[in-house]
Amino acid sequence: MLRGENEWPLARTQWTKYFLQPDEMQLRPGMRSQSATLDYDTSSDGLTFSTPPVPNSLEITGPVAAKLWVSSETTDADLFLVLRVFDSAGKEVTFIGSNDPRVPVGLGWLRASHRKLDPQLSRPYRPWHKHDEKWPLTPGEPVELDIEIWPTSIVVPAGYRIALTVRGKDYEVDGNDAAPPNAPYPMKGVGPFLHVDADDWSPTIFDCRNTLHFAVSHTSCCRSFPRRKLSEKPAAGRNS
Repeated sequence: MLRGENEWPLARTQWTKYFLQPDEMQLRPGMRSQSATLDYDTSSDGLTFSTPPVPNSLEITGPVAAKLWVSSETTDADLFLVLRVFDSAGKEVTFIGSNDPRVPVGLGWLRASHRKLDPQLSRPYRPWHKHDEKWPLTPGEPVELDIEIWPTSIVVPAGYRIALTVRGKDYEVDGNDAAPPNAPYPMKGVGPFLHVDADDWSPTIFDCRNTLHFAVSHTSCCRSFPRRKLSEKPAAGRNS
């Protein structure tokens, strides 16, 4: 359904931060006060943080970004973020993408050594990385990462959950290939856009364990999270 709008991001957006809660693996508005760490193997499905079931239908329209504090066993790390929605039965809701029949709400990527930001172009909802030099990691030492997640527009029904998954490899819906016979590439959630090039991905660097760090000084959150209750009226203007 088309709706008239006047600007992007929407001027009436309620920018909201959801903090990653390691004790209950939840996304909540409140910040935790105690320090904690969570490890994950980069070859695994990673770590998923979920909101409680939303009490009312909720629209998410606009850009999304995450701030994470991450360390690696090696001198670099690949971060794959997945913004997801799960129904009341716990089944993930996927959508038809341009190159894959099952895609999540949003995806984001960052190689930790490319974390350098452009302060002039970056916004709270859209970090802008310069990619003009590499900043290697010191093994075991956490660094601050700002990661853009693709903009989206979705209505989450009451009783559903919003989730953020942090992984060390490409997202897969359920491991099953949905491609038809003779398809030119697998269709497991990201279409042909796989990060498996041997010239760019070394197992000695990226096949390891990463650690998420949580503390008041190391705040991990899904930041600038755009939300709007459906009871609010949109402004008249261009179709979006």
